Amino acid sequence: MWRLNKVRHKAGGHANSLEELRTKRREKERALRQARRDRQLVSKRLLLNEDEEQDTMEVTPGEQDVVTLFQKLQHGSTEKEAFLRPLSKALRNPSAQLTFIKLENSMHLLVGLLTGSDARCRLQAVRCLHELSHSPHTSAASACLPATPYLLTYLSGQSTKFTELCLYTLGNICPESEKVKERLLAQGIIPALAGCIQNHRHNLAVVEAAGFALFQLLQSKDAAQKVIPAVLASSLPSQLLSVLTPDPDFGLAPAIECAWCLHSLTSSSEDHGELLAQGALKQCCSLLVSLGGAVADGNTDQGVELLVCPLLRCVGNLLSSCPSEALHSELGGVDLVAPLCELVVALLHTLPALAKETAWVLNNLTAHSTESCSALLTLNLVPRLLELLPFSQGINTMVLRVLANVAHKKKEFCIRLAELGLLSALTATLKMADQNVVTLSLEVLFMMIVSCPQIAEQFVSQGGLSVLEAIQYNSDGEVRRRATYLLEQHILTEK
Repeated sequence: MWRLNKVRHKAGGHANSLEELRTKRREKERALRQARRDRQLVSKRLLLNEDEEQDTMEVTPGEQDVVTLFQKLQHGSTEKEAFLRPLSKALRNPSAQLTFIKLENSMHLLVGLLTGSDARCRLQAVRCLHELSHSPHTSAASACLPATPYLLTYLSGQSTKFTELCLYTLGNICPESEKVKERLLAQGIIPALAGCIQNHRHNLAVVEAAGFALFQLLQSKDAAQKVIPAVLASSLPSQLLSVLTPDPDFGLAPAIECAWCLHSLTSSSEDHGELLAQGALKQCCSLLVSLGGAVADGNTDQGVELLVCPLLRCVGNLLSSCPSEALHSELGGVDLVAPLCELVVALLHTLPALAKETAWVLNNLTAHSTESCSALLTLNLVPRLLELLPFSQGINTMVLRVLANVAHKKKEFCIRLAELGLLSALTATLKMADQNVVTLSLEVLFMMIVSCPQIAEQFVSQGGLSVLEAIQYNSDGEVRRRATYLLEQHILTEK
């Protein structure tokens, strides 16, 4: 099974303290991804400095230490790296960050070291900038602006560790303010990210970092107007799609970041012609089917669901904009119906919110495709869906929408649905307290009876008449009117 572990640079030993830090960091990043899935949060990342495994892990210095270290860097002509190392640790302190920013020429000094000839000083200088970019103070992002042209230039370099730091630093500062975002766009962050992924496409740690930076950029308030058109016009979409093939040896993390970027793109508008033309629907569906099989087998402990979520949203959005006549060719032969049903059932108890999203995708698929509705019937998947109707949290409403799509397509489908037990299931959902469930149940029943009047007799024989009569006393006026119309115009006339 794929691991969620991040690809990291190997260093000397493996001290227990460092391993604990790594574990805590991975847990924190997993929590951030979980929060992003649930609430679309913009989050910052702090890249662990693995060189610290040889340190004593002392307490982070404070404000006075920052002033002292700055003075030594300013006046010392040698051993600057020796002062930069403790400075980067000191800059983890939020109050020390503000102190450093306010020091005259402090950022000018960092930029000078960042662009100097000493590679070791450059690395430590970018670590200092990275610590500042992680600051909770919004002023820190603006303070880092003098360094951004160089950070973008260095994305084309060959050092993995250095490139990662540049990417996470840019990703941390780009959503902080409109000024920062506008400057980064003007400086060419989009082509720089595209070139970075292209040059480092075999380095998963860098690809993951680039995906994170792009996602942060895509979360700005006016991204739909200023960022997304530029991204779609670049080579980034095809590069993001190429990452949706997780490496079984190194993990899901790069694919997760890129999938979230694609989700941002597919959520931006209703026209996804460019993404569809690049095979986005087929690629996302293929991976979703593969991961769905893993989840159905019980493999949810490795973070698989963190990739399933953005993939589901991408597929759902792409389906809604894909012309029905082109759907078969866009899917490229990928059969989604059965895997989606399996996925809903597999996620039902452990991740109900994700089960609902899966049912939403199935709804979009069946709304567009008569073939998908037919597959639900021929593969005998309707009984599995009927078993989901007692479940709340929006799952039963989505399942009812799927069944409504099937009933809407053909008379023969309605007859088959009745044979598979839908009418008895509807008598149960019509008794539920959720008015949305009752309303949708009435709509499905109406479509079935209108399509095939004999179904009304079957419904009555299964106790449906008393259920509808009881609904006439419902406090919701619209529900009462629907039930009364169905009774008077289509059921009592058939008796």
